Amino acid sequence: MRVLILGGTTEASGLAHLLAADPRFETTLSLAGRTSKPRTQPVRTRIGGFGGPDGLAAWLQQEAIAAVIDATHPYADQISSNAVTACGRLAIPLATIMRPAWQPVPGDTWLTVASAEGAADALGPEPRRVFLSLGRLDLGAFATSPHHHYTARMIDPPEGVVLPHDIRLIFDRGPFDEQAETALLMDEEIDVLVSKNSGGAATYAKITATRQLGIPVVMIARPYKPHGHALGNAEGAAKWLEQRLIHRAIPVSARGV
Repeated sequence: MRVLILGGTTEASGLAHLLAADPRFETTLSLAGRTSKPRTQPVRTRIGGFGGPDGLAAWLQQEAIAAVIDATHPYADQISSNAVTACGRLAIPLATIMRPAWQPVPGDTWLTVASAEGAADALGPEPRRVFLSLGRLDLGAFATSPHHHYTARMIDPPEGVVLPHDIRLIFDRGPFDEQAETALLMDEEIDVLVSKNSGGAATYAKITATRQLGIPVVMIARPYKPHGHALGNAEGAAKWLEQRLIHRAIPVSARGV
């Protein structure tokens, strides 16, 4: 059974490892190409966009894909929309791993905003020391608030983005533990964190660290993300694919259709 995983997350990598060990599946993992040196995966990997829903539909047909798993980031709403359109057009089963969002707990001080631009405005007129935990393409929104000092962490250097003039860039790849995150926030004398609500465990330590240090968080809300059949994790996706495999193996007459 030929499967496409739309990836770029820990869940996508976990599913790729599960399927790589199962000879019943011929898997392709697709990455958007946002990082220059993605981790090596145990399955066939393609990098780059498809060219919208039409390009994705053409690729799915060309590759005779029988099922698609959308395991993209919660903020990757465009590729998810394309997947819903393309799979619906071709009647290809689509499932989406929907990572639960973080929720504030006692001790958290969150201000939720709709966008990076809204986060920049929410920082206010007084100079602050800001930790930006965002994708590099979002950094340009803070160039309009140059009176703050920024620290930003990312995997690759930002290119083609106008940055705030007072910014320190840290290049690193998660996951990160609470002790390291607490030390970073203290060393940089951070007094506010700006973050996307990515969910999951890989980067949650920064949220725990802000709670322990009493640092407020400006949280950028998730966009609406079109989806297929909702799944909770990589293991659930593997089981869903097994069910699709069994369904394909049952003759139509035996299904009562």
